[in-house]
Amino acid sequence: MNQFIPIVGTTALLGSAMVGGVFFAFSSFVMRALAKMSAAEGIAAMQSINVVVINPSFLGAFMGTAVLSLLMGGLALTGLGRPSATFFLGGVVFYLVGTFLVTMLGNVPLNDRLAAVPATDPAALEVWKHYLGRWTMWNHVRTASAMIAALLFSLGLMQNAGA
Repeated sequence: MNQFIPIVGTTALLGSAMVGGVFFAFSSFVMRALAKMSAAEGIAAMQSINVVVINPSFLGAFMGTAVLSLLMGGLALTGLGRPSATFFLGGVVFYLVGTFLVTMLGNVPLNDRLAAVPATDPAALEVWKHYLGRWTMWNHVRTASAMIAALLFSLGLMQNAGA
């Protein structure tokens, strides 16, 4: 048994769950609250959130979990015959594709488009309507993916401990 698997797997599990929890909050109530505001208020609030979220604590968890997932993938590939490897690789795929890539290719471009719109511009209403639907849909995907990754990392750790 590789001695790094429990450490990397547990940390990837915790990171996935923490990131999934942040995204769950947005899907569950933050976006709904913003949608109830006027378009100008909602846009201004989301623009502020998108600036403030670029900080060491969130980026450390979000990007750090991506790095840990890559490391976990490498560790899992070295033990492909073990039952835990399939769970670990599944967790890696769900986090990297469903959480990290969806953020980079789905949510971030929408954030960039929203940042380019003055909140008080009359054309902002159409941008905001599109943003709310698309951004939230992609957020549901990355929320579910992060939570599934956490579950799969957990199952991999349980299988690994029994080996």
